[in-house]
Amino acid sequence: MTKYRSRLPQLDGGLFLTDGGIETTLIFHDGFNLPYFAAFDLLREPHGRAALRNYYVRYVQIAKREGVGFILESPTWRASADWGQKLGYSAETLAEANRDAIALMRELHQEFATPQVPMVVSGCVGPRGDGYDPGQVMNPAEAEDYHAAQIRSFDEAGADMVTAITMTNAHEAVGIARAAQKCGLPVAISFTLETDGRLPTGQTLKDAIVEVDGRTGDTPAYYMINCAHPTHFGGVLTGSWAARVRGLRANASKRSHQELNEAPDLDDGNPVELGAQYRDLLQRQPQINVLGGCCGTDHRHVEQIGYACKMVA
Repeated sequence: MTKYRSRLPQLDGGLFLTDGGIETTLIFHDGFNLPYFAAFDLLREPHGRAALRNYYVRYVQIAKREGVGFILESPTWRASADWGQKLGYSAETLAEANRDAIALMRELHQEFATPQVPMVVSGCVGPRGDGYDPGQVMNPAEAEDYHAAQIRSFDEAGADMVTAITMTNAHEAVGIARAAQKCGLPVAISFTLETDGRLPTGQTLKDAIVEVDGRTGDTPAYYMINCAHPTHFGGVLTGSWAARVRGLRANASKRSHQELNEAPDLDDGNPVELGAQYRDLLQRQPQINVLGGCCGTDHRHVEQIGYACKMVA
């Protein structure tokens, strides 16, 4: 069933796009009520599944127009045990939802992927807590135990890889990397950064990457940055360690996480400006080739990112 577990095509270069801020898009643009920002919950009903499919197709069409690869990131950021319990899922029904999310990604792969536009099916893992606040940090063993069930569901459903999005601390990232390794799944780790370019724990991005690599034997295929604006982290990507960063999922807004939490509106920034800022980063860090968006971004932003970055990739 899987196509790329033995060798992820994004590791061989070439531009790969992925989607934007799925939760903010579904809430602010599509009018859905998403308790706990749980996009996967839409899979319960046919109209919700159709909305998710339409959401991804918009992005897939951008990749096909540009002739670049695409990462099909499943809508399962909140589909882990604690969040599932809040939404009324049992362990069995949550595992089924995770497998169904991967099945939807595989359907899209089957329909749209071509040799010129390779598409990688990724199981998205979110943090046990909030994506902005590390809260009570688990130790790596606790994190591995917590996230193992979701990652096993991705394995069973035929995902190509796992991507851990909005990781706020290195310990949780270590646990996820170990759980993915035990399932034979490549894993990418994406860290949330604050306006100072550090993790919410205060750790530097460099130290977080060095710690995770050191405690997992360099298990992650690569690292990513998410949930921050390019102006918040552009200056921290210096030194040989930065070569481990291959992906960006930036916010549209320059606001801090606290300001975003308190804002009644959606700050969707300037898509053209964001695309240019991505291009400038790629000119300095040419190894970065997996590009999407986070809070406030939608298909307009990814379209501009793809257009701007294809010229330098």
